[in-house]
Amino acid sequence: MREHIVIQTLAIFVFCLIASATMATEGDLAPVAPSQTTIIIDAQTPTKAYDRMIFGGFLEHFDNQIYGGIYEPGSPLADHQGFRTDVITALQELKVSVIRWPGGCFVDSYHWQKGVGKNRESYGEFRWGVIESNAFGTDEFIEFCRRVGAEPYICFNGEASVQENLDWVSYCNATEGKFAEMRKANGHHEPYAVKIWSVGNERYDKDYIQRVRDTAKALKASYPDILLTCPGSQSGQEINKYLLEQAGDHLDYVSSHDYWLDRGDQLPRYDYLTAIGKSEMPERYLTTLAKSLHDSGKSRIKVAFDEWNLRAWQHPGFPRNQVEDYSAPVIRELVERRRKQNDQADQYTLADALFTASFLNACLRHSELVTMANIAPVVNTRGPLFVHRDGIVKRTHFHALAMYANLLQERVAKVQVMSDSLEGTAVSTIDAVATVDESGSKWSVSLINRNPSKSVSCMLKMNVKPLDGKYKATLLTGDSSDSYNDLQNPARVTPKEVELSIVNGLVDLPPHSLLILSVPSK
Repeated sequence: MREHIVIQTLAIFVFCLIASATMATEGDLAPVAPSQTTIIIDAQTPTKAYDRMIFGGFLEHFDNQIYGGIYEPGSPLADHQGFRTDVITALQELKVSVIRWPGGCFVDSYHWQKGVGKNRESYGEFRWGVIESNAFGTDEFIEFCRRVGAEPYICFNGEASVQENLDWVSYCNATEGKFAEMRKANGHHEPYAVKIWSVGNERYDKDYIQRVRDTAKALKASYPDILLTCPGSQSGQEINKYLLEQAGDHLDYVSSHDYWLDRGDQLPRYDYLTAIGKSEMPERYLTTLAKSLHDSGKSRIKVAFDEWNLRAWQHPGFPRNQVEDYSAPVIRELVERRRKQNDQADQYTLADALFTASFLNACLRHSELVTMANIAPVVNTRGPLFVHRDGIVKRTHFHALAMYANLLQERVAKVQVMSDSLEGTAVSTIDAVATVDESGSKWSVSLINRNPSKSVSCMLKMNVKPLDGKYKATLLTGDSSDSYNDLQNPARVTPKEVELSIVNGLVDLPPHSLLILSVPSK
């Protein structure tokens, strides 16, 4: 055993000597250890644009996302129209670009006319067991999007008639006619000009797909400038071929959904390595979607990843497929249990933040394919922003989203990452993307260290030249990989402005961290 260790040590020593000699001929750089990560930013290959709609969100009438989340009339934190102003400010910080609403599974029983006008009646909604008051409807949603600065994206009831959904578009977009007059009578004279619409949610039987086809065809005939999508894939699967055959000619996007950590009847607890081990699955999914579109001859269609999150929503006993007495104690207990399980703060650790950054990296690398992504949801449940009666808590993944939305540049460059796999997983320890502004004068480089406990030394190069000097950066990390924010410690995990000294390309990345480095062009 001892002889084996000596031989192994000598081998490493010889390797280092060879590496040192090789690197000296390339510019007298410091030797690189065999396990060291190398990141090469290609500043010569043409860059590509990405769509800021990847910084989107999703809201569903599910527990406290709408009522007691974004909308809470009578709260001292709400304005005269009932919108939580602290929530609006936080979503503006995220630069949320587009919001999908009202579902999700909820939309299967939603009829939009019940949610407009003065006389609104509540009902028991069968999917999630919520008592829907209809106080928050189309007009309130549009107003909320305007406050946030987000594009409204409305999801139709896929079980409704073609005419009912066409009437909804008319209510929002028409300048004259019955439904334009209805909107005006409700106090909204100018059309809303809603551009993005989805036909239904997560249904793939042939009758449903034919209804999608007929709805999409009728909508495009009357409103050719709107953009249409329909869920066509979930959980890493190929896009439904029958959907593409029947409706593909009328769709601008196809929607995909995935949550990579499973739910359970009892709240599942996942350790950091299990959670972070899912980090490269979004990229594999996007590759599958690209192949589906290519093989079907529908490569012009883009992907709207309009439901995504690391953790699946907890909903024991739901969704359901029939109307029940939702005032019954057994149902109310299930709903309250669901809310409490999703709200437990200690689930949302650095794994959520680093997975979120990894997901966005995948979208950026596939920017020609995925042009919209909506974290599901954006408020409460599994969302990055936890809203309670007295304020808000920004969960770890809130800060990752905010860093990307605020610190990245407009175009994506090609990056080569040479890194070991993270022990105990199949994922790379280090992930990276590089973005540059339109003029090519300013770079932002995102670096993720997934290792739960160890710093990683990286050799960072721009083309063949190592970076060298002092650089400003923003760092997100915590005391441990399991750090989280809660009511008692809402700022336990927050980004910090730092200055890095990079010598001959070498930079140390702290464990379980996200670092966005600002690099001026020289």
